[in-house]
Amino acid sequence: MKPVAIFRHIPIEGPGYFATFLDNNHIPWRLIKIDAGEKPPACIDAFSGLVFMGGPMSVNDDLPWIDSSLTLIRQAAAVDMPVLGHCLGGQLMAKALGGVISANPAKEMGWGEVTVPDHPIAREWFGDLATFNSFHWHGEAFSLPQGATCILSSQYCENQAFALDVHLGMQCHVEMTERLVRDWCSVAAEELASISEPSVQSMEEIEKDLPERVAALNMVAERLYRKWIVHLK
Repeated sequence: MKPVAIFRHIPIEGPGYFATFLDNNHIPWRLIKIDAGEKPPACIDAFSGLVFMGGPMSVNDDLPWIDSSLTLIRQAAAVDMPVLGHCLGGQLMAKALGGVISANPAKEMGWGEVTVPDHPIAREWFGDLATFNSFHWHGEAFSLPQGATCILSSQYCENQAFALDVHLGMQCHVEMTERLVRDWCSVAAEELASISEPSVQSMEEIEKDLPERVAALNMVAERLYRKWIVHLK
């Protein structure tokens, strides 16, 4: 099998549990370090699927790699090559496929419940799961591209994930590991302390019962990733 391409946009927002999942299932992958100046490939031919991770930038920023990433997503969608997006990655997918990215009514930072709507497409991805506690770290959100279906929502963000054929774009972060959570909290300690909103947790709240929370989220991620890899080319 050709490797899965994983696009990293900032060093501390790597593939996390997704890389562990691929390794456990003997699926090769290649990390493309956009943050280190590596350019996106010109075409998708060398890969079996595309995965885009998060980052603090906006997809509406004038950055040299954004248009190239959008082009790759459109190439993959045209031939039904699976694309997976986490937060910024989900926003890149939405924009590439016709959605709009704009400021969310509230920042979401920390743990928060998400709800799975009761319809067949959501059930294909989540089974009988109705709610779970996900991790959030965003200030913008995407509208749904044409033909996409919302399969996840939260109190503060209506579109937490969309499915479109074999593709999955997420606003929330299901890829978290304990190390990722602690690293993000460390980098954003001042910001977390300065915001007093119900949608933003303190560092102490975020790191409470962290092993148990991460383990539960890994189980949800495992379900989503297992469905996503079925269509790798």
